[in-house]
Amino acid sequence: MSQKISCEVLDRLTKFFEGTPSPTALAKNPTWHATPFTVLISTVLSQRNRDEITYAASEKLFARYPGPAELMNADLEELNELISNVNFHFNKAKAIKEIARILCEDYGGEVPKDINELVKLPMVGRKTANCLLGYAYHIASICVDTHVHRISNRLGLVNSKTPEETEMQLQTAVPKTRWLEINDLFVRFGQEVCTPQRPKHEQCPLQDLCLEFKKEVK
Repeated sequence: MSQKISCEVLDRLTKFFEGTPSPTALAKNPTWHATPFTVLISTVLSQRNRDEITYAASEKLFARYPGPAELMNADLEELNELISNVNFHFNKAKAIKEIARILCEDYGGEVPKDINELVKLPMVGRKTANCLLGYAYHIASICVDTHVHRISNRLGLVNSKTPEETEMQLQTAVPKTRWLEINDLFVRFGQEVCTPQRPKHEQCPLQDLCLEFKKEVK
């Protein structure tokens, strides 16, 4: 797959969503102060949750514990209660408390910019680490969630079995200057049009590029 095709995909999706604000809760301005720490913690909370649930939990959590120094000393039961609306809340409460401790003790309270350091933190895999690098530090990275993985394969941008394979193949298929566009565009496209089941082909601006559509119309 040539980079020319991937740029065409990104250009079409940008035009498709132009002038229509994202309906997701996380698209609005947060009530908390956006820092690398809050981006990291909210991304951990977002794992296997809808945006509006993540937003509500983050809002309550950061109103009480805005930084790692405060969070590392938090009562675990209180943390669990604050984020009780998210899936796996007790495990996440333990993880974010431990993340805060590690950041304070090993990194001077700062969130590292190195993916190899980030993935050492509890509940931080490549997807979460890349989201942090992109959204908090504006470092070129590709955050591959289920939408990015599915759409990239449907369009033939990659031919991969795992999100990590998708990430590595997209690094070649997409110019590095455009990596940060992928997650926002593909996630919204996957939520609204290119859904896992019964994708809305009649609305799709990428029909002529889509392997899935070509298979269905044969």
